[in-house]
Amino acid sequence: MDRRSFIKKAGLAAGATAAAGTLAAPAIAQGAKEMVVVSTWPRDFPGLGTGAQRLAARIEQLSEGSIAVQYFAAGERVGAFDSFDAVASGNAQAYHAADYYWKGKNPGWAYFTAVPFGFIYAEINSWIYDLGGQELWDELAGDFGLKCYAAGNTGVQMGGWFNKEINSADDFKGLKMRMPGLGGDVIAKLGASVVSLPGGQIYENLVSGAIDATEWVGPWNDYFLKFYEAAKYYYYPGMHEPASMLSFGCNKSWLGTLTDHQRLVIEVACAEENNKMMAEYNANNSTYLKKLVDEHGVKLKRFNEDVYDAFGKAADEVFAEVVAQGGIAAKIHESFLNARKEVGSWMNLSDVPYLEERNRVLGITVGNE
Repeated sequence: MDRRSFIKKAGLAAGATAAAGTLAAPAIAQGAKEMVVVSTWPRDFPGLGTGAQRLAARIEQLSEGSIAVQYFAAGERVGAFDSFDAVASGNAQAYHAADYYWKGKNPGWAYFTAVPFGFIYAEINSWIYDLGGQELWDELAGDFGLKCYAAGNTGVQMGGWFNKEINSADDFKGLKMRMPGLGGDVIAKLGASVVSLPGGQIYENLVSGAIDATEWVGPWNDYFLKFYEAAKYYYYPGMHEPASMLSFGCNKSWLGTLTDHQRLVIEVACAEENNKMMAEYNANNSTYLKKLVDEHGVKLKRFNEDVYDAFGKAADEVFAEVVAQGGIAAKIHESFLNARKEVGSWMNLSDVPYLEERNRVLGITVGNE
């Protein structure tokens, strides 16, 4: 099945599901709260799209119909990057997105998806739930009339697709690459021309040559968008998104009209999806990496230390610019640094050496070679 057929058929199937949910709406108890959810993902796209759709359905289910949810994928009600404004203005009640898309409004938003040399999944959860991250997120979001919840994660992402080998930082000079967030700012420091595109527009731009390289997520998602048709070099690990947390951003005024139980339903459903989506990515990425390499001749490459050192130097410059702005962004960065040091030092004693020794003893290698 080609990419366009996949998107089309997935959309038809999802549309049938959405229609069924709409038809059931009249049976909902009188006085149900209507909740329009918009997203930045294509309809039925594996992981990101299906996770957002699952979350929307779960909220209605757990609320026993007292919250009537209508879900709209990117472009169905508003454009992908218009989701924030739609919810902040009250024209929709919630979005599912990566909050680093809004870094132009305040760079602090980037930290609640992923930043260069940032948290892995276990670490960002510790920051959000136990080390002050949620409180800072509430402060930032509150300035825009929003309340956000962690609602999914893709884990450590790949470094990207390239139509040439990357042997030094100089290879980024003049490269037109799709990379959002502060990670995009890092490669811009290396001389790349950075392009921000929603997922549904990446393939066409890569095939046409409008961009030379792209990152998206990882093997599971990248396989379905067929990036291998335009680029054969697939690099790891991504410094830009070591754990991309997804956000369920709600209109704060609308939340205030709900009962305590209804607000708890949203919080619990988001926490459930935060765990479920990460499990899906870990379960699927290895399978689809093997397909990319074995069936499509993709060349798996690791960024060398010189390139990673250049990433690190550029990241320091980007972070210095964030801190220089002061305000909430500087507060978020300070909290991020403290949490990364505290949790990271424990991970370096626990998870990291254990995985290294387990994989050495069992002979588990990159890509299950």
